[in-house]
Amino acid sequence: MTVDALTRTDAVSEEAATEAPVDSTPQAETAEAPAEAKTEAPESPAETPAEEAAAESPKPKRGRPKVATTAKKTRTVELTLTVTGTADGEWQAELKNGAKWVTKGLEIPAAAVSRAAKELHADLSGPIDEVINAARELQAAKVAQLEAELEKAKLALAELDA
Repeated sequence: MTVDALTRTDAVSEEAATEAPVDSTPQAETAEAPAEAKTEAPESPAETPAEEAAAESPKPKRGRPKVATTAKKTRTVELTLTVTGTADGEWQAELKNGAKWVTKGLEIPAAAVSRAAKELHADLSGPIDEVINAARELQAAKVAQLEAELEKAKLALAELDA
């Protein structure tokens, strides 16, 4: 008989034992040795030889057996840091701990973002530096435009004073 057949038979006999009176014996044992069943009484009326065998050998459990490990379980913390930047060079940070927001819309300088990216990983610093350089060029063009407007305004003021 296989282990599956034994466990199924035991499960069926346990169901039958809970539904039927306690003094009933399995049919296989009565057919094999009817004289032994009459001459020898079980030690307790609730346990028959089949139940004793089942009690001695525990049923195999389903799934993988649990193995005691000596490895320490480390507690992980889920922190999500989101850094966003605009083409104008404005950067913001948001920090979330699990489902709870720690901070939102915290303004940070572009230089700090660049330094942090370089500290974290080279793959991060490359694209971030490209965005910062593009913003720097945009701001430099804006400064040049404003300086040209300032010169025009100074010339216009000088003509009015004369």
